[in-house]
Amino acid sequence: MTGQMPVGRDSDSAEIVWRPSAEYLERSRLRRFMAAQGIGSFEGLLTRSASDPEWFWAAVVDDLDLQFYTPFERALDDSRGTAWATWFPGGSYNWVHNAIDKYAAGQQAAKVALIWEGDDGQARQLTYREIHYEANRLANALAALGVEQGDRVGIFLPMLVETVVATIAVGKLGAIFIPIFSGYGAESVATRLRDAEAKCLITADGFYRRGGTVPMKATADGAVATAPSVAHVVVVRRIGRDDTPMSAGRDHWWDQLVARQGASFETARTAAEDPFMIIYTSGTTGKPKGALHTHDGFPIKATQDMAHCFDVGASDTLLWLTDLGWMMGPWAIIGTLTLGATLAIFEGTPDYPQPDRLWELVERYKITVCGIAPTVVRALMAQGDEWPQGRDLSSLRILGSSGEAWNPGPWRWFFEQIGGGRCPIINYSGGTEISGGILSSFTILPLKPTCFSAPVPGMAVDVVDDGGAPLREVVGELVVRNAWPGMTRGFWRDPDRYTETYWSRIPGLWVHGDFAQIDADGFWYILGRSDDTIKVAGKRVGPAEVESAAVGHPAVQEAAAIGVPHPVKGDAIVTFVVLRAGQRPDEATRGGIEARIVAELGKALKPEAIKFVADLPKTRNAKVMRRVIRAQYLGLPLGDITALENPAAVEAIGEAR
Repeated sequence: MTGQMPVGRDSDSAEIVWRPSAEYLERSRLRRFMAAQGIGSFEGLLTRSASDPEWFWAAVVDDLDLQFYTPFERALDDSRGTAWATWFPGGSYNWVHNAIDKYAAGQQAAKVALIWEGDDGQARQLTYREIHYEANRLANALAALGVEQGDRVGIFLPMLVETVVATIAVGKLGAIFIPIFSGYGAESVATRLRDAEAKCLITADGFYRRGGTVPMKATADGAVATAPSVAHVVVVRRIGRDDTPMSAGRDHWWDQLVARQGASFETARTAAEDPFMIIYTSGTTGKPKGALHTHDGFPIKATQDMAHCFDVGASDTLLWLTDLGWMMGPWAIIGTLTLGATLAIFEGTPDYPQPDRLWELVERYKITVCGIAPTVVRALMAQGDEWPQGRDLSSLRILGSSGEAWNPGPWRWFFEQIGGGRCPIINYSGGTEISGGILSSFTILPLKPTCFSAPVPGMAVDVVDDGGAPLREVVGELVVRNAWPGMTRGFWRDPDRYTETYWSRIPGLWVHGDFAQIDADGFWYILGRSDDTIKVAGKRVGPAEVESAAVGHPAVQEAAAIGVPHPVKGDAIVTFVVLRAGQRPDEATRGGIEARIVAELGKALKPEAIKFVADLPKTRNAKVMRRVIRAQYLGLPLGDITALENPAAVEAIGEAR
């Protein structure tokens, strides 16, 4: 039963630490939207948008100047039920027209749309006109290879200029792109290509990472060998390897292919509900799930979130540390360009060749909106304050975060050392099947450390018990009560799995799988995945609560908490900790960490064990894989680990002392 106990909080997180200045209020796109709709309060907006989604999303389309080739008849059709709602029936819409075409033909044609920097220091900048030109040439090249509307095209690339161009070109064709994490092995790539029956794969000969080269074409060849639907492979020359194997008739160098193509291409006038992307997410068991997204779904939701949560406008330059294979990759590309802003992307890692590489990028390109996962913040924080202090970060206006729950200490460091105490941290959480955020912070609302200010407008969000009754100030399931455009249109060729995953737990509600809580002041907290939540002698606690308490100890850099079976308590807590440099993994340190957790959460939630490890298993986008930690510790099957960045960390879990 959810809702059995209030969650303990670090006293630091009870205070409001940031309030919007007149400058933030005056430039707010969300505030202007509310005024245009005659809504006087944020609470009023949430209420109306949740109860009347058809009105809200039609108003968003107008507010963001999203242009339909053919006008829609109405905004929402839920005649098949909420789980299978569709949007903008009768409308013809292609996201590429709104992100590229309309700017390339207008006054913003010469504006810089894309900034790229590689791990090796190479850099490029493209205007909206230049991206349009390159995407048209690639669209013509893909069409010449036989790619047609509705065909699936895998994009297996690091963050390069060509990655953005390929995403746009596939959309121009009306084909469906499959973003694939650049660090996957051959079988993980093949699984996605086979499931989607992809006709074409776009990849690179390799890429640079931490000064070395990562061969990519060999991985692509291994994948295509077991994906018989792939007829063509287009290869970007990134590292210039002369020995790259090329299969005659199947493989094509990107530069040679597009050199033969014209620069004019008419973007396909797709129906609003035509699919444009299948993005795969990994589960605990079974094959990855292919979330199906439409032109009027993910792109509109991503753009609305970027405008209303992050207040991005044409004058902004956004840099979000991500990979195309993670939701935030397509989100950053589509949202930034649709708003007419500048997107900055980066091939490398934020701490190479020095720990200030990310801050150097902010300084060099005058980044105004910078997004980063809390796990990455913890790692950069451990390098010392002198690195960000040596860079000019005054261009920053918004700090963003997603992917993991915050701990108060790292949140404070990000807020104070990177944002100088003047920039709000827009804490943002949702998912691949959501197309963006469920909860967020906002530039027009106060902030408390580690929290979310409210639901994203247009999302009818609640915290409920197992029967669907609302809960306040206690832990419950995070749910959504109404449809929204970004909701996945099911899983690719597996509708039953979609309804079972999200709609079977509590009738009529999308159960997201997170435990959450709303505090007495109306601030929201996500406490971890509900299947990660630990129940000790009837008391529920999210792993983030235990981890925040552990990280509050000065010796601890980061932590991961899991629940393990206990004959009396039901679950017992085991906490894995990574110590800061110079700290000793001895009994005195262990005792101090345990005492800190007990002081924060109470004796009833004292850990059964504290284990020292050198690293925690993470995905490349910095999510800690708690389910993998638990499975390894208990000797259970690991499930899908294709997204794992550091396999050696898994092996170390079983040997931790």
